[in-house]
Amino acid sequence: MRIVVCVKHVPDIQGERSFGADARVVRGEDDVLNELDENAVEAALVLAEEHGGEVVALTVGPDAAAGAVRKALQLGAGKAVHVSDARIVGADVIGTAVVLAAAIRKIGAAEPVDLVVTGMASLDGLTSMLPAALAACLDLPALTLAAEVSVTGTTVRVRRDVGEVGEVLEADLPALVSVTDQANEPRYPNFKGIMAAKKKPVEVLTLDDLGLDAGETGAAGARTRVVDAQIRPPRPQGQILIDSGDAGLALAAFIAERKFI
Repeated sequence: MRIVVCVKHVPDIQGERSFGADARVVRGEDDVLNELDENAVEAALVLAEEHGGEVVALTVGPDAAAGAVRKALQLGAGKAVHVSDARIVGADVIGTAVVLAAAIRKIGAAEPVDLVVTGMASLDGLTSMLPAALAACLDLPALTLAAEVSVTGTTVRVRRDVGEVGEVLEADLPALVSVTDQANEPRYPNFKGIMAAKKKPVEVLTLDDLGLDAGETGAAGARTRVVDAQIRPPRPQGQILIDSGDAGLALAAFIAERKFI
């Protein structure tokens, strides 16, 4: 089984994030592997271990984005591909899907790709649109928001939870699956994996390598445009009531005044 897992380098949600003059999130060396993509990597590795095969980590982004696939290599991925091209800057989710799809087709040119795995969302944008957009670009069935994933023969099966209802979906391979943070508990890279990852090359591709024109992605091909972006203002300080016997009345008045009831 050959699995491509898509990962992304994003600003650390525990750190300070800011916007540049172009109204885009500032990215840098301190970015990390998207937390929700760790579940995708884990799902891909488990399937490869169960059925035999190879996991290829794939990312799109500037030079620093290679950190995402290098982390996947430390966790156990066998190969890594990094699409890096200045003409991709400003790509929206559709443009990113176009680039990822072209890269997956190139990866599958020598040996077919059986399964594409993604996280449910990236924590910098949280659109959750990439899995469906990528499946559409690849003309693959999309089994999204999976809490469980299994493969039997040439069939992939997922279970996803919709409110209090569980759904079971199946599709013939090849297919695309996105997993939630409930799908598994991501492993930690051990010393052996970290050292082994240093010897694994990261293949770098450009738009020319993928046969894509700049008009298909990047700011030039974006279907959406950020008009303005501002830092969220700090939360106002809360009101503290010292209970002298009438705090309950004050609380009820506060709730009623704001029409919470």
